Amino acid sequence: MFTGGPDPELPWLVADIGGTNARFGLVTASGAAPSHVAVLPGAGYATLGDAVSAYLAEHAGGARPGAACLAVAGPIDGDRYRLTNAPWAGSIRDLDVPYAKLLNDFEALALSLPHLGADELVPLGGPEPSYGVKAVLGPGTGLGVGGLVPTDHGWVPLPGEGGHVIVPTADDRELEVVRALREEGLGPVVAEHVLSGPGLARLYRALARVNGVAAAPLATSEIVARLDDPLCGETVEVFCGMLGSFAGNVALTLGARGGVYLGGGVLPRIVERVCASNFRARFATNPDMSDYLAGIGTALIVAPQPALTGAAAWLTQHLTPGTPR
Repeated sequence: MFTGGPDPELPWLVADIGGTNARFGLVTASGAAPSHVAVLPGAGYATLGDAVSAYLAEHAGGARPGAACLAVAGPIDGDRYRLTNAPWAGSIRDLDVPYAKLLNDFEALALSLPHLGADELVPLGGPEPSYGVKAVLGPGTGLGVGGLVPTDHGWVPLPGEGGHVIVPTADDRELEVVRALREEGLGPVVAEHVLSGPGLARLYRALARVNGVAAAPLATSEIVARLDDPLCGETVEVFCGMLGSFAGNVALTLGARGGVYLGGGVLPRIVERVCASNFRARFATNPDMSDYLAGIGTALIVAPQPALTGAAAWLTQHLTPGTPR
């Protein structure tokens, strides 16, 4: 939903609202990169409006933005949002910004893709990503999925909730892991139950049960920091393999010949491990479409706040005089 009347005044507010953190920035000129970037803990504020007010007062010099584009980790219905993994919900109209636009967080991440430099991407195999439909996905507090379609009038983002499809399994061991997860009372196991920050810890416990060993009470950050530990190392390897299969499914679903990009908050902490894993092999493994998948480039996003870049790109495209809205 986009609300407003005449062309809005600068600065413009951009935000990436996740299940754990709320990231904010200001666009001070059309086409400029976000500045005054700050990351606030979502749990520290009762509402999104409270977090916005705190950011503007404490990090943006009391700026009064003329427009805003907010990317939220959850479904959008008109001017209303609801975070999937946090309690914030409401209407963007409550923010009292003259012009306001809601995007799904992976819509914004998708919009950032044409603006990322080579130093902000780590290749993961296949040809260099090219012009054409692009897909982006990534594990963070949840598992996000989005797409980007080229048109004669610019790039159009595709929102989705693909992280909630049933988790892909490729062999008997992964089926055992899924059975162990179901014993936790999950019922049907969706991809986000495994391919996310909380999912990585859940996968660690499930593998411990499958292996018949005791699982230490480790958080996700501790698991990825102890990759010399056999169980931690196996957990990350299984995680990367299942992520590869999931990414291949997304590529086939969207026809993402322009590349598949990995984002989210988990993978930048284990870049070397992802590169050395069987992610790419699993991505291209398909009984019917392996050649198709082998021709699609894959890359890991290491830019610090790419969704803010995407939100800024949306504002520039839609609010610059002479561009279609």
